[in-house]
Amino acid sequence: MLTFVFDKSLVFSAQYSTVIVCTKLSSFPLTCLMLCVFNHGICIKANAQSCGDCIQVAETCGWCSDENFLTVGESKSARCDDLESLKKRNCNVTKIENPRGHITVNKNKPVTNRKKDGAEKLKPEQITQIQPQKLTLTLRSGEPQTFELKFKRAEDYPIDLYYLMDLSFSMKDDLENVKNLGTDLMREMQEITSDFRIGFGSFVEKTVMPYISTTPARLSNPCTGNQNCTSPFSYKNVLKLTENGDEFNRLVSQQQISGNLDSPEGGFDAIMQVAVCEHIGWRNVTRLLVFSTDAGFHFAGDGKLGGIVLPNDGKCHLENNAYTMSHYYDYPSIAHLVQKLSDHNIQTIFAVTEEFQPVYKELKNLIPKSAVGTLSSNSSNVIKLIIDAYNSLSSEVILENGRLPEGVSINYKSICKNGVEGTGENGRKCSNISIGDEVSFKISIESQKCPSHGKSEVIKIKPLGFTEEVEVVLNFICDCQCAAEGQPNSDVCHNGTFECGACKCNEGRIGRLCECSKDEVRTEDLDANCRKDNGTDICSNNGDCVCGTCECKKRENPAEVYSGKYCECDNFNCDRSNNKLCGGHGRCECRKCICDANYTGSACDCSLDTSTCLAKNGQICNGRGTCDCGNCKCTNPKFQGPTCEICPTCPGVCTEHKDCVQCRAFDAGEKKDTCKQECNYFELKMVKDREKLPQPTDQSFPLTHCKERDANDCWFYYTFAIRNDTKEVYVIRCLFTECPAGPDIIPIVAGVVAGIVLIGLALLLIWKLLMIIHDRREFAKFEKEKMNAKWDTGENPIYKSAVTTVVNPKYEGK
Repeated sequence: MLTFVFDKSLVFSAQYSTVIVCTKLSSFPLTCLMLCVFNHGICIKANAQSCGDCIQVAETCGWCSDENFLTVGESKSARCDDLESLKKRNCNVTKIENPRGHITVNKNKPVTNRKKDGAEKLKPEQITQIQPQKLTLTLRSGEPQTFELKFKRAEDYPIDLYYLMDLSFSMKDDLENVKNLGTDLMREMQEITSDFRIGFGSFVEKTVMPYISTTPARLSNPCTGNQNCTSPFSYKNVLKLTENGDEFNRLVSQQQISGNLDSPEGGFDAIMQVAVCEHIGWRNVTRLLVFSTDAGFHFAGDGKLGGIVLPNDGKCHLENNAYTMSHYYDYPSIAHLVQKLSDHNIQTIFAVTEEFQPVYKELKNLIPKSAVGTLSSNSSNVIKLIIDAYNSLSSEVILENGRLPEGVSINYKSICKNGVEGTGENGRKCSNISIGDEVSFKISIESQKCPSHGKSEVIKIKPLGFTEEVEVVLNFICDCQCAAEGQPNSDVCHNGTFECGACKCNEGRIGRLCECSKDEVRTEDLDANCRKDNGTDICSNNGDCVCGTCECKKRENPAEVYSGKYCECDNFNCDRSNNKLCGGHGRCECRKCICDANYTGSACDCSLDTSTCLAKNGQICNGRGTCDCGNCKCTNPKFQGPTCEICPTCPGVCTEHKDCVQCRAFDAGEKKDTCKQECNYFELKMVKDREKLPQPTDQSFPLTHCKERDANDCWFYYTFAIRNDTKEVYVIRCLFTECPAGPDIIPIVAGVVAGIVLIGLALLLIWKLLMIIHDRREFAKFEKEKMNAKWDTGENPIYKSAVTTVVNPKYEGK
């Protein structure tokens, strides 16, 4: 079975495997689809020898405890199968062992609802922000158990704030502004909570070279010039957490600046001591640590510069409120700090100058429930920075859990404000939570196997930065209930315990009844019992001989099974039809098909149902064939088709009966003389008009309406039907109601004459048009030749002018 998965929150169980299929088309981005494939047959393949082994395979596996369930040749592991298969194999439902996990809520105190200005004053331990507080989960392998956890941010929740300040020389201006921090911060925090406490501590650096100068003069005053500084130190707890803001101001005013040689400071040593030391006075309330500096930090490994190689032990080493082992233990690592801050539910606010913002932002990404604020050069904005950072931290809830037992997994799904859901890593947290908002988480816990010790385990789930937590007790279902009723050294079993319908053999014993020792499995006497008819093949080469009894092999496909005393039978080597075992209409038993009802044949491919052979006229194979295995075999070679109704060389029904109907109804037609001999096969009924003919909608038997012409080219109408094997013909009485009329001569002659005239006129017009075109071409040709003509100006030699001119010889021109 193939399942397409779209729910990201699905927790995959042992019976599932994942396949990711990706494709890349030229015009589309890379597309991937995750498929969840159900591993059918995983139960039977597991070869479980007991009920307890079976239920560890997958949540869908069950064990049949019926003593008579197994057939000859089946191994004990065949009792373990998926639930549907066990039912199909006729295991009584009451005998199927299928224990299920469940959830029990042990402590479920509702979340606290109260107002800051209310008259009721509650102690921190009386306030509940998370529900439920304790559960017990009974887990079966592969079956996730899901419960809902609610979180509601309480109003007027107490706050402890510890201000840890760098007192190296560069922080001189900042110290002046912090001296009045106590009362000012108390006043601002009154808007958030009525129960606020504040403490103060300071740090510089490890008191060894090369971090500080160890000359006597520099140890007494590490500052240069006329500056008066106090001796360097690693960390001091100046004031443990208190409600007295004036006391904070007084003690901070007495502090002096110190100095060191290198730029990074030893702040990590101080953070570790603040987190683990009880001297600080932390309560089980919201814990804030404000870390104020204008420099970087040393971390694990840097101590080697001063010859310090021992890793930080993460323990408190305060004497007289001062850290005394800075010269002995290295700086803590970031991971070590994260662990201790988380264990003690401390939320860190890094108040650092602009220059070191990138460094501490990277550090913030490594420390959950921490924030970074930009500190002005003289710390004048420290109160606003603390308020903003607190609001940011408290508006987000992130769940974390303790170490999970081997084989146990946990999955979170958050339902946050306005119904926003998150899965995966985002399923652990909700953001933008205001005071009084309630969010919930759906938490699924799943075990893939039983722990080796089989005992209960406890894990704790809590929101980061909060002291409240949920205790989850895990109990594991490692065996079936019927195992508790087992009979050790039962008479049924030889050296074994009879439990859950089968023998559970003692160490060194095998066989269905534990009747054999592992040392005597392959003796010749026992093998002889596994040979059919004294043959040479042991268990027909389809099984193993165990204690003189054949245990048949299992195939890759769990649906394919060997069976029989000698494993001589199987359910997959029967005849096939259409590439289906037993044609898909039967079951294979011992290599022979047992057909379903209405099917026969060696491959159950012959249907006894004749409904597929019925023709339109209701007859089987149209009366012209036999129905064989659901298919018509036509006896008349002229007919063909699935129901012998197609006859390519046959006339239609109307044409076939036309002559007989015409001779019997009207005493006319080609069969007029032989009508009585050839046309008595139907009953004739005359009707007055077409409305009296039977209609198809009025009949429950096949009916054909016919319209045919007679020798005079006149139409006549009739119907042909077969009712109860009797052929009936209804004919309209009046024959010549639709005969064609004779031709009208005058219109035909007029039309012919008109056509001749029109054709003649058309020809004349065409001739005239052609002549006009020809004349125009000739005239154009003449004009062209005229334009190109050249005239000779010579005189005619035989021309004589008619004028004679006589000149007077005496004329002298006067």
